[in-house]
Amino acid sequence: MDIPAQAGKKAALSDYLAAERTLLAWIRTGLALMGFGFVVARFGLFLQELQVARHTLPPPSYGVSHWFGTALIAVGVMVNVFAGWHHLRLVRELDRGDTAPSHPSTPAVAIAFFLALIGLAMASYLVLFQRSTQAQLEGSKEVSMPLHRDNGIVDVPSNHSVDQTVDRLKQLLEAKGVTLFALIDHSGEAEKAGMKLPPTKLLIFGNPKAGTPVMLAAPTSAIDLPLKLLIREDAQGKVWITYNSPEYLKQRYDLPQEVLQNIAVVELLATKAGE
Repeated sequence: MDIPAQAGKKAALSDYLAAERTLLAWIRTGLALMGFGFVVARFGLFLQELQVARHTLPPPSYGVSHWFGTALIAVGVMVNVFAGWHHLRLVRELDRGDTAPSHPSTPAVAIAFFLALIGLAMASYLVLFQRSTQAQLEGSKEVSMPLHRDNGIVDVPSNHSVDQTVDRLKQLLEAKGVTLFALIDHSGEAEKAGMKLPPTKLLIFGNPKAGTPVMLAAPTSAIDLPLKLLIREDAQGKVWITYNSPEYLKQRYDLPQEVLQNIAVVELLATKAGE
């Protein structure tokens, strides 16, 4: 009986080396997917930190990038598992002298299409994020000027004249039972000195029940207390209400969170007076 020439013939060394190179290539692909997934997952955190650094409105949740990144990491793990399993099966076939059937690299094609879809989704996500950020910044400019990072100053626009804004603040303070300690007319004093200054007035106000716990927590905070609101008119005739950001004062004096509400009233007063 004739025995087929190929029966029991072991594969050549080059076949084993080719299989090993294929395994290493798949491992590199899996590691690249996991690394890229980690970067994508952390991208949302980077956007949040960027928003905080700009002192814009509270940032929305960027969980989409987290799930994109997690999916990529999971795919990378599956690629490495598949590569190991496929390599073991291929080596057994080579040991038996089997001829590997010719077939397209389905896993490679599938991963290519998967990465293309992920790329399109991330591109769409970034475009939408940019548009939402621009809209948020434009909206915040209409409400108030951004916080100056250097000095913690916040400017809120007023729809009234300086005197009208001052009157509205007086009414708000009286309604809330807050004492107005002083009203300093800077522009009036400048006029008395023979100098000209756009309408500029400073209100100094407070409540001992609110201010005392703040000074007990941080005695040096007394240099910024009582609270102050500056109402001024700029060169273009626009009226602004200016105050120290409570969050900035919290950081400056390391105030505990429980006393922050005692000075946060300044934000409400400025907003209400400017409406």
